[in-house]
Amino acid sequence: MQVDPLQGWMLPHLQDAAVLDLQPLLQKALLLQTPERLLSRLVRRPPLAPEVLVAHSGGVGLLGLCVMRRLNRSGSCWGVEELRLCRGALSEPGSPSSRQVEGALLREALHCCPGASSWITRVAAGHQDRLALLREQGFQPLLQETLWYWEPDPAGASPPAAVPPSDELQLRPLNHRSAPLLWHLEQATCPAQLRQLLDRRIEDVLDQSEGRGLLWVDTSRQQAVAAVRRLKNLRLGPAELEVSLHPGWSHLHGPALARLALQQAGGLSPLRLRSDSDDQDREHWLSELGAVAEGEELLMARSVWRRQEARQLSRQSWRLDTVLDPFKPRRRPVPTPLQRGVAAHHGAQPHQALGSGR
Repeated sequence: MQVDPLQGWMLPHLQDAAVLDLQPLLQKALLLQTPERLLSRLVRRPPLAPEVLVAHSGGVGLLGLCVMRRLNRSGSCWGVEELRLCRGALSEPGSPSSRQVEGALLREALHCCPGASSWITRVAAGHQDRLALLREQGFQPLLQETLWYWEPDPAGASPPAAVPPSDELQLRPLNHRSAPLLWHLEQATCPAQLRQLLDRRIEDVLDQSEGRGLLWVDTSRQQAVAAVRRLKNLRLGPAELEVSLHPGWSHLHGPALARLALQQAGGLSPLRLRSDSDDQDREHWLSELGAVAEGEELLMARSVWRRQEARQLSRQSWRLDTVLDPFKPRRRPVPTPLQRGVAAHHGAQPHQALGSGR
C-alpha cells in the first residue's frame, strides 16, 4: 500500500459510492494543485484548494483518500476535512484493513506539511473506531458540540429587520473596518487552548467568513458583543451559520438575535449551526428558533511541540554568553596594604615603607 498526492490518473478510478460526492472537490484540487503550492511559498493568502492524499495498491486499486486544508494564512494550523474509504476495494481478497488504510492516510497527512504546528478535525461522538484512531495519532478532544439543522423562512419572505435590542448597540456589516471587532469577539468566546492552536489573525477571520456577516457593536466601548456570519463552506452539506455572543451578553439570546440570524441567512435554506453541549442558553434559543438537533461531534486537536529547536536555542544563547563574558566590565582589584612585620623583615622603617621616601 502506498499513499501519494492526488494525480490525474486516479480520478477515473475514484468511482466508489463513498467518494462520488467528492468528485467536484477532487477535480478542483487537482487543477489548482500546482498554483496553490507556488503561491503559498510566495505570499500568505487563503488556500485556493485543499490537499488530497490517496491510498492505493497495485493489485487492489484505490483504497481511500484524505482531504486536508490550511486553516490560516501562515500555515501553522491545518484541518483534516474528510477521511474516506473505498469499501469496494477493501472487500477484495488480500486488501488491507480499514484501520490500516486510515492510519496510513492520517500519518502521511501529518508529515507532509512541515510548517504545521497544530491540526484540527471533527468526528461524530459515536464513531468509536475513528476516535480511537485519532487518539493513536495524538489527537485529544477539546470541545463537544451539538449540530443543529435549521430551515428558515422561504426565500420569498423578506426577513425582519435586525433592530438592536437597546440604543447602546449599533448594527454594522462585516468588512475590513469591523473585522478587528469580530476578531476580538472571537478571542473572548473561543477557549484559550483552541484559540492558541487555531492561531488566527484578522485576515483569517475575513477569509473564513468570506466577508459576510453582521455585528452588534457597543458604541460606548467600541466592542462587538454579538455577531452572525456565514462560514466558508469547506465541508459538504448545508451552509454553516456561526453565532458568536460575548460571555457578558448572554441575555441577548431571544427574538432580537433570531432576527439578526434571519437577516444574515438571507433566504438561504437549509443551514447548519453549532453549540457547545454545555451551553443551555444557546440550545434553548436554537430550539425556539426552530432548529432541530442532529447529533453531537467532538472537535479533536493535535499539537506539534518543537522541543529540538528549543534545545538548540538554549545552547546558542549559552555559547553567546560565554563568548561575551571576557568583554564584560570588571572592577579593578584593590591593592593589599603592606604589613609592618613584612616591612621590618626587609630592613625598612614602617614610616619609610608607607611614607614618601628620600
